[in-house]
Amino acid sequence: MTADIHSLVGAYVLDAVDDLERAAVERHLRECDECRVEVGEWRETASRLADGAWSVPPPGLRDSVLAAVATTRQAPVVVARQKARRPHRSRWVAAAAAVVAAAGAGTAVFVVQEQRVRDERTVAEAARDQEAEVRGVLAAPDVVLRDQVLADGGKVTVAYSRLRDSGVLMMSADAAPTGGRVFQLWTVRADVPVSEGVLAVGETTVVKVLHGMSSASVVGVSVEPANGSAEPTRMVADVKTI
Repeated sequence: MTADIHSLVGAYVLDAVDDLERAAVERHLRECDECRVEVGEWRETASRLADGAWSVPPPGLRDSVLAAVATTRQAPVVVARQKARRPHRSRWVAAAAAVVAAAGAGTAVFVVQEQRVRDERTVAEAARDQEAEVRGVLAAPDVVLRDQVLADGGKVTVAYSRLRDSGVLMMSADAAPTGGRVFQLWTVRADVPVSEGVLAVGETTVVKVLHGMSSASVVGVSVEPANGSAEPTRMVADVKTI
């Protein structure tokens, strides 16, 4: 058996040979018991690697696997006068390890891509849900709209419906707070301020759905340190809803 034929055994199992190479390997397999055993071991390994690894193979995985197999050189057979089983298992294990490494890398990329898709889908669904709630409040027959100018420029508008027990806070500030400070949203319920969210540094606009408006007497905006405060320290708007 030549080194060229022997080096094609792994590619043959993975169906990565052309018609001439396939014919040459199959002709050789009819004459070589040991290569037939090696082909069987390769097929068993490939089957185990594929079992339950992923539901949809990631793009490019086949090319990366075949590239790993191509660069894992299988040593030529040493033909002895006495019949003995050649020590091919170490070569088989090395080649299988290359396949595992390539498959593992492809799986990691696939998992990251899947997580990104799930995250983007979650964000999109949340945006659609909020849009539906905003439209519902604004279309309510008892909707009330109140607005107020922000202390540092800009405007905050509050729309609320007692029938839906919900409201919408819409803010557009002329400028972001300086010194790394941020806007924080509030409602006041039973004289206790309740945080309704903290904007990011530099953020100047927001549309926020507020639930349980039947218990809120004030909707406000304050300027706070990054990450917000437990209680408002500098109010720039306080819209009364009662």
